[in-house]
Amino acid sequence: MSSLSRLYLSLPVAVMVTLLMTACSQKPRLYQGSVFTFGTIVDYSIATTDPAVAQRAINAIQQDLDYMHVAFHAWHPGPLGRINQLLATTGLFTANPSILPLLRESRQLSIESQGLFNPAIGHLIKAWGFQSDDGVEDHAPPTPAQIKAWLAKNPQMTDIVIKNIQIRSTNPAVRLDLGAVAKGYAVEQIIDHLQALGIKDAILNAGGDIKAIGQHPDGRPWYVGITHPRQKDAVLAGLDVMPGESVFTSGDYERFFTYQGKRYDHIIDPRTGYPASQTESVTVITSSATRADAAATALFIAGPSQWPSIAKAMQIKYVLLIDAHGHGEATPAMLKRLKQINPDLKIQSRSLP
Repeated sequence: MSSLSRLYLSLPVAVMVTLLMTACSQKPRLYQGSVFTFGTIVDYSIATTDPAVAQRAINAIQQDLDYMHVAFHAWHPGPLGRINQLLATTGLFTANPSILPLLRESRQLSIESQGLFNPAIGHLIKAWGFQSDDGVEDHAPPTPAQIKAWLAKNPQMTDIVIKNIQIRSTNPAVRLDLGAVAKGYAVEQIIDHLQALGIKDAILNAGGDIKAIGQHPDGRPWYVGITHPRQKDAVLAGLDVMPGESVFTSGDYERFFTYQGKRYDHIIDPRTGYPASQTESVTVITSSATRADAAATALFIAGPSQWPSIAKAMQIKYVLLIDAHGHGEATPAMLKRLKQINPDLKIQSRSLP
């Protein structure tokens, strides 16, 4: 759900490698490229002294993303599609083992968020028209009666029972859509894979969601800019990404449609059945990319009144929230991290309870 300014210029092909540093054979060289998957561009920058290791890492990125895009897709045939069909029966079945770790983690994160992060609402997301490969066209939203009927079914991640590699749902209305967490999980898994291949310095940018290890070859921390939710090609602020950190943003500018003059964004509040409307964007920093992805969504839905308590419950220390009026709030720890803050943005410090 999200967006940060590109760290480097994306290359216009699925996978292309550019050697940027040639001064010294022992100095790490920077390899950059892009992969289109999960409906977005995933940019990577890898620093290493060994071209063969770099190529293996690049191949791994492509292969991992290709596999996870199929495995976690909510409306295409695949492992998750099969799980959704069988969850509706409420019977016990064996699930694809590759998906179970993400389901377990998503269930726990949903509990921590008090249900604001809720991947069980796939039927509602589909009803709003946000399950499409062709973008979101303007259309009529669900009727109040349809929303009311869905709310009465109240699907939750806690309706899913996981026993070893078998799962079932106690609620036939559960339909999983992992769009608010799959990118984070994918980024986390790929970084782990890169490290296993011997990569110590790298950064992934999945449509603006960041995970970094090590540092830039010139010795500086990796640096990113947080996209302004209302000013095209502008940034709210910049920040250095420390080794092992994930920086994720959820924003209402990513996917939306307009109907009869009203704008509806893709981040649905499971408490009301309607898109969350009190927030423009939320940026969080934490170590786990999976947690960061889920937390950015949960805090966006929590909005100005509730985000500090949800951030505390989800163990998120660094938060920047822009409300529906363009006003900023940030934890004291986040304020200390921000650089080159947009002069039009006023940010109020707000501590967690």
